Amino acid sequence: MDYVFVHGTTQSPTAWRPVEDLLRRRGHRTVAVDLPTDQPHLRAADYAAIARAQAGDALAPVLVGHSGAGLLMPAIARALGASHLAWIAAMIPGPVSLADELAVDTGEMFNPEWRSLTEPPTADPVVASYFLFHDCDLAGVRAGLRTLRLFYPAATYREVHEVPDLPSTYVLPRDDRTLRPSWMRRAARERLGVEAIEVDGGHCPQTSRPETLAAVLGAAWPARSGRARS
Repeated sequence: MDYVFVHGTTQSPTAWRPVEDLLRRRGHRTVAVDLPTDQPHLRAADYAAIARAQAGDALAPVLVGHSGAGLLMPAIARALGASHLAWIAAMIPGPVSLADELAVDTGEMFNPEWRSLTEPPTADPVVASYFLFHDCDLAGVRAGLRTLRLFYPAATYREVHEVPDLPSTYVLPRDDRTLRPSWMRRAARERLGVEAIEVDGGHCPQTSRPETLAAVLGAAWPARSGRARS
C-alpha cells in the first residue's frame, strides 16, 4: 500500500521518518510531502497541487495528516485520489472556516494554555516540549525538537473545506495538550462518522509512539468503502 504523509504546523516532514521506516519494513511505500512554509497566501488547492507533484506515482494512497494538516487533507485527498484518510490528532474541517469557528469557540477545541501562547511553540524548546513532547523520554524529546518547524497556512484558515466521503481513521492521543481530547472525540464522530481510536500519549504520537501509530496505519488500508472505523 502507498502512504502519503502531510506534516502539521509545528513539525517538518522528518517527524514521520520513524513511522515511515516501520511501514516500509512491512512492504509499504511511503512519501512525506514538504509543503512551503514561506507562502502563507497559498490556498488549500495550491498545497494540494504541490503534494500531488511530490507524491510521484502513489496509487490510491492512505493520506495521513497531523494536527493543522487536517484542514488541507480534503483538497490533498482529491488531488491524490486517496483511498483512506488517517487523521492524527488533527483538526477536522467543519461547516464553516476555521477562522469563523474559532471566533465563536468557547474553548472546546484547543487547550486554553495553547490558545494563550503569544508566540508559536516552535520558537521555544521548553514550550514545545511541554505541549508536543511531554510524553517522550529524553531521546524522544531531543528527536522531537530536531523536527520543529513553523508552518502557517494562513489563507486556508479562512476557507471552508468539505471533507470527502472516504473511509477515515482518527487517532486520538488521550493526553493531548494542544487539541482537547473531548473535542477530537466528538468531532470524529460528528464530522467523520467514526469512533476515534484512542492511544496513550500526547499530541505527536509519530514522535513518542511510532510503533503504535504504524500498527494503526497498517490496519487502516484494507477498509475501502464507506466511512468506518478501522
